[in-house]
Amino acid sequence: MSERKVLNKYYPPDFDPAKIPKLKLPKDRQYVVRLMAPFNMRCKTCGEYIYKGKKFNARKETVQNEHYMGLPIFRFYIKCTRCLAEITFKTDPENTDYAMEHGATRNFQAEKLMEEEEKRIQQEREDEELNNPMKVLENRTKDSKMEMEVLENLQELKELNQRQALVDFEGMIDQYRELEKREREREKEEDERETKEMLERVLVKRLRDSDSDSDREEESSSSQSKKSCADKPTDILTTDKAADVQGASSGGGKRTKVESWEKSVGTLGGRGALSSLVVRKKPTVMDKRPSTEGATASLASQSDSKASTGPKPSVSQNGSSSLSLLGAYSDTDSE
Repeated sequence: MSERKVLNKYYPPDFDPAKIPKLKLPKDRQYVVRLMAPFNMRCKTCGEYIYKGKKFNARKETVQNEHYMGLPIFRFYIKCTRCLAEITFKTDPENTDYAMEHGATRNFQAEKLMEEEEKRIQQEREDEELNNPMKVLENRTKDSKMEMEVLENLQELKELNQRQALVDFEGMIDQYRELEKREREREKEEDERETKEMLERVLVKRLRDSDSDSDREEESSSSQSKKSCADKPTDILTTDKAADVQGASSGGGKRTKVESWEKSVGTLGGRGALSSLVVRKKPTVMDKRPSTEGATASLASQSDSKASTGPKPSVSQNGSSSLSLLGAYSDTDSE
């Protein structure tokens, strides 16, 4: 196995090919070869059929004293698959075929026999015409008459078929061509329509995008203008808060919501500039909770006494500032 792929062999230095003895083999020696049956045959001994392509281990030899244009002819020996009888056949280079020799008969030779008969008839005719010009004229007349008869018979068959045929082949071909043409036109129209729809969709989408962008710009500008209008510092002075201030002062309870203008001004309880305007009354032992009317009167007297010295608080048009001050004072007293 080590020399399976070796291309170069080792030759020792003292190798002399002249010393190798030559084999003297007979010329009619036989070789064992693997081949397939070249044709269908039937065994003469048992009647077994041997089909073309059946593989055999055959013995091959060269036929002595037989040549065709310098080419040797070979003989093959096979055995029947059933009775093991010997069958022989040999090559036929003249006809590019194999010739059955003995042990079996060749089957299905109808085509070969017909070809051989045609060749024989043609050869006889040529031999007759070789030295007889009248025979040549007769043969030509006979051939022309036969051709005319064949053409007439063919024309009659065509007319008979046309009379019996119910199918118009020309009409079918024309109809098929017309159908194919309509199909091509329909496909072309569909392609154009699809292209047009795609372009329209793209155009509508662009228009919608541009409209949405313009609407967003308008909405943003309007919201900004509304916001700027609502954020004016003078708007908080025009709002009417008298009802809320009166309810808080009369009820004496704590307010839960702180207005925006109160944040800017500040509460009375803080340490700002307005805290000096209010003097808280200390509750006595007998009366720890002064009434709302007494608180209102004391607040009014204190505000009148220090109106000339202290700074005046900013009061709106409806007097909401004074009421808020009163409410805040009442809230602190209640606590």
